[in-house]
Formats: sequence, C-alpha cells, structure tokens
Amino acid sequence: MLGTGLIGDFYTAALHAQRSRDRVRVVYSRTEERGTAFSQRWDIPEHTTNLVAAISHPETDVVVVGVPNHLHVEAVEAAVAAGKAVLVTKPLGRNADEARRILETVERAGVFGGYLEDLCYTPKALKAMAAVEGGAIGDVTWVRSRETHPGPHSAWFWDGRLTGGGAIVDLGCHCIEVIRGFVGKGNRPVEVMCHTDTLVHPIAVDDNAVALIHFESGAIGQFEVSWTFRGGLDLRDEVAGTHGTIWINHSLRTGLEIFSTGGAGGYVAEKAETNAGWLFPLGDEMSELGFIDMFTDMFDALDTRRQPRETLYDGYIVNAIMDASYRSAKSRQWEPVELVEWRGGSTPRIGIKPEIIDGKVVIKRELLPDGRQKLIVKDPETGDFSDLVVAG
Repeated sequence: MLGTGLIGDFYTAALHAQRSRDRVRVVYSRTEERGTAFSQRWDIPEHTTNLVAAISHPETDVVVVGVPNHLHVEAVEAAVAAGKAVLVTKPLGRNADEARRILETVERAGVFGGYLEDLCYTPKALKAMAAVEGGAIGDVTWVRSRETHPGPHSAWFWDGRLTGGGAIVDLGCHCIEVIRGFVGKGNRPVEVMCHTDTLVHPIAVDDNAVALIHFESGAIGQFEVSWTFRGGLDLRDEVAGTHGTIWINHSLRTGLEIFSTGGAGGYVAEKAETNAGWLFPLGDEMSELGFIDMFTDMFDALDTRRQPRETLYDGYIVNAIMDASYRSAKSRQWEPVELVEWRGGSTPRIGIKPEIIDGKVVIKRELLPDGRQKLIVKDPETGDFSDLVVAG
C-alpha cells in the first residue's frame, strides 16, 4: 500500500474486510510517524519511507498506488520496473498526458493494471448499469452525476500544482466515469462545455464546476461538483432513457437516519460535518461506496487474466475529458475531447422508428382519467400537430 491518507485507510479496510485472504503486507508513507501509526492501526507487518523498497518487497504481489496525484507516475514506473501488478487510485494523472504515460508504461511492460474508481462499483451503480445494459430503460439520452462536499481532507488536495486542478480533478473524475458507465464506454465523448468558479475558498483552483459532455450517440452527460456544499457528502446519479428512468442516492438519504444530541461523538460517514442532529450513516461504508466490489473485480481479473471493469485506459479517457472541461471553462465554448487513441469503435446516433397511425406520426401517448388514450400526432405532409383520442 503506497500512501497512508484517508484513501489508504479506506482501501486497507476494504482489503482486510470479512476475513479476506488478501492482506496489506507492507505500507509506504512519506513520513515515519504516519507509517508507524498506519501499520499499527491495520496490523500491517512492515512499513517504510522508501517507495522502491515497499514495491520491491518479496511479499509484494500487487502495488496499490494511493499517494497524491503528482507521485502517480513515479510510483507506477517503479512498480513496472519491479514487474509488479499495479492498481492506481483516481485520477490516473494530473492531466491526460500523465495518464497516457502511465497507461503506455504499464501496457508496454505487460504487467496487470487497474483503475481504482470505486463509485462505478457501488452495489446500486452495478445494479443500475446492469439494468441499462439489459435494455430496461432503452437508449440512454442523459445522465446527471453529482458529487459535492465541504472540501478535501488533506492539504495537498488544495494545491493545483500537485493535483492538476480543483473540484473537477478531485470529484469530476468520479462523475465522468459513472456517466460513461451508463452511456456506454464505447460511446465516444466528443466535446465538453464547462463552467468553473472559485466561490468560497481562497485558492487558485476551482471549488465549484458544472459541465455537459456530448457523446457520439447524442447522449448528454452532466456533472456537478463542489467543495463548498454544506451537510456532508452528496452523491447522486440520474439516468434518463427512451423507455425509463433511474435515480440513485448514494448518501445523505441512505435509508438509515439517526437523530443524536452528539453526546456519544465518533465517526459518522465520510465528509460528515457533525455528529449531532439528524445523521445519515452508511450501513457498510466500504461496500456501499464500492470498495469491496472494486477490489474483488481487480483481483478476480488478475487471477483469470482478464481486463477489470475499470482499466487504466478508462482512467486516460477520464483525464482527457477533464482537460477538455478546463479548456472549455477558459474559452467559454464547447471544446473537443482530444484523444491520442480511441479504442471504443463507433456508436450510432440515438433514433426511434416512429409509430404511424392513419398516416400520421405518433409523438406521444397519454392515458386519460376515463381509460381512453390521447395521442399527439403530426401530419407529415402539412407539419401540423393535433390531438387524437382513441379507446383504451
């Protein structure tokens, strides 16, 4: 485990959960104090402040990269040099160039690589994506993904030189990959329109952003991210299709609500701002935020020599979309998603074969209170629209 921050805690908790046979054997930290505390907290046999030593340890089979963004390239190159499988936390790089360098380094060496994007592995997201893939809501026309909270937990997140950006890099990477999971990863992202602003924090990067992603099929992805939302971690996804709709609320409204005067104290959930009043904890945070299924998929893929659901190439696409988002925020216009290589093929534009009744095109059907149906129809010759009431 490379890194002893919050994500290192989450990853280790997931890996050690439920009597797992997968264990963290050695942890790397940039400081001796944090490494010692982390290893004691999780009963890890060894810790070190030497990155290469942790990676090259004879008991290391898989390297989990959980260090800050600016160290990803160095960590991956060291793992590849040692011939070790490597799993990289989000975002893959600070920009698409770094992400592509990581991708090419791993693929050229022929070692296993995976992209640790946990929100694509939440039980709700997996079930919803399976429903979409099964045709439950028809063709996806629009996806909205929202992640907001009061701001990151560590100092380095706020320094754009180390991260590559602000709320978009921290949170938008989650939203973008969730959107891709619903519209289809073979659906090429074409262009982005984005607005960013710094409204609350005295920093040089964005603390709020909203963007639209236009895909080859015509589908639109919309992401909303913020480091200024008060009330905890707000994670929501909405999916609209030609034959249905999906709403997902991952946090704040979890189905578990507790009122407390705050006397007991203690941890509630990630980014929770208080332990008093109405609280919305997750039943099993590691599972409900996707960490359990994510590592299960990664290790199953490694064992069976297949690609995981989330690959390093996916991480590269996400970085390219974020780069386009920042260019759009600066130019205030649609900006193309620039990809050195697109592996997804082509996706036909969404289109429905129209229903024809009495030579007229049916636009919409509506059920009336008395059981009859009202059709809105169009005369293709005149272009006129009219109502047509028929039996139920």
